[in-house]
Amino acid sequence: MPDTEIETSRGELKGYLARPLRGAPWPGVVVVHDVFGMTADLRRQCEWLAEAGYLAFAPDLYGWGHKLTCIRSTFRDLSARKGRSFDDIDAVRAWMVSHEDCSGRIGIIGYCMGGGFSLLAAAGRSFEVSSVNYGQVPRDAKALLAGACPVVGSYGSRDRSLRGAASRLSDALAVNGISADIKEYPDAGHGFLNQHDGAPGVIVAIAGRLIGVGYHEPSAVDARRRIIGFFDRYLKGL
Repeated sequence: MPDTEIETSRGELKGYLARPLRGAPWPGVVVVHDVFGMTADLRRQCEWLAEAGYLAFAPDLYGWGHKLTCIRSTFRDLSARKGRSFDDIDAVRAWMVSHEDCSGRIGIIGYCMGGGFSLLAAAGRSFEVSSVNYGQVPRDAKALLAGACPVVGSYGSRDRSLRGAASRLSDALAVNGISADIKEYPDAGHGFLNQHDGAPGVIVAIAGRLIGVGYHEPSAVDARRRIIGFFDRYLKGL
């Protein structure tokens, strides 16, 4: 599928759209990228969702300006829990709801930085389901997740940057009675679902030796299975 653009209140928003081959209308999934932005890996994340029967759109949160400026702005938005990045995510959801090939039921999935966005979007933004992959869990998660949609979360035990995050997320969801499937993979580190190449791949290889980062296929295969099963339940009603 080609890169595409949608109209928002701030102008054109660039992104990548992946469509299933048949069986429309489909549920939609907003796919939120990691710190590297629009990469070949992000496009592959959209494609496997499309193969599972989901209309998947990944907005390029860095597409409106100089990349370093966009990165700083996006992390400020994540910290403030508001701003252009959230507006763009909301715009993609609204676009999907009105799309003729979409069933109107929308989920969100994010990786690393994007996992933080998908967790914050689980409450109060009208998503039916959220997939949080090694996203930061804030200290006020119990209050934050009151009234959240169902959440499927995946973390790696070897991720030195997020020790205890899976347990904190599981506890916060349980306190609020939110349906959840949270799993920590013993042999995986940070970014285990992302298979980067090129310059991002070099950075990941270096970080892997320092803080436990990198693709781990057995864990990734199982996590994708759980995510699709969870999405099928809450977006397709299977």
